[in-house]
Amino acid sequence: MLAYERFGSGEPLVLVHGISHRRQAWYPVAEQLAEHREVILFDLPGHGESPDLVGDGRPVKEILQDHLLELFFELGLERPHIAGNSLGGRIALEAAADGLVSSATGLSPAGFWKGDRDFAYIRAHFAVLMTAARATRPVAPRLAGSGLARKLMLGSLMTHGERLDRDRVVGDLTCMVRARPALKTIMEGAFPFESPIGEGIPVTVAWGSKDRLLLPYQAERARRQLPSAEHVWLEGSGHVPMSDDVAGVVDVLLRGSSHGLRSTIADVGVA
Repeated sequence: MLAYERFGSGEPLVLVHGISHRRQAWYPVAEQLAEHREVILFDLPGHGESPDLVGDGRPVKEILQDHLLELFFELGLERPHIAGNSLGGRIALEAAADGLVSSATGLSPAGFWKGDRDFAYIRAHFAVLMTAARATRPVAPRLAGSGLARKLMLGSLMTHGERLDRDRVVGDLTCMVRARPALKTIMEGAFPFESPIGEGIPVTVAWGSKDRLLLPYQAERARRQLPSAEHVWLEGSGHVPMSDDVAGVVDVLLRGSSHGLRSTIADVGVA
């Protein structure tokens, strides 16, 4: 069974973190969401406190979706709302394409890179992150005591890493190193998102304007591929926007799980 937390009241909203992260990524927005939704956070296999990701010869997409469906079954969830960041956003969109959810929201969802060259950049970015996490882990508790150091350590993922406390940053680094085998398996099985999503399932895609991992040009590719979805910019946010813009992310998630996005958030075009 995957490690999970469940709290709040209202329509169930399942939140899926990104690759090499953990469920605590949602903590900055979880309390406000729980005032309006029953929030379900969980660790993907091979991440956080969940069991290892075990390959069995099937596509990684199928393995991850089976784990998601087992979680739905164990918790008695029938077509819940779902939202995710990065890989979690891709999982959310795939769940919508397969008709498993009532709505899907992706925050910088994976799968909209241009080709092999762009995907090589993503792989290289994670390789650098993983190397840095392993190298700094022995001194992370001391380094993370400084807000400036936290900002620099997390600068490729978010614009305001200093808003996370020391224990969160140290825990995230530890879990990133632990997720290395899962990262390798998922990267080896990656492919662009091309699944059609039925008109009956509302979809929202939000992108951080300062995303340094899945560069913002991918937001325009997502617009073209998902023309019926609502597309939103999170101005000034990085790839993991939950700490960068708490109010904006909460708004997107609540409206996205209210059968479509009806928001006053400025929806500006990609330059």
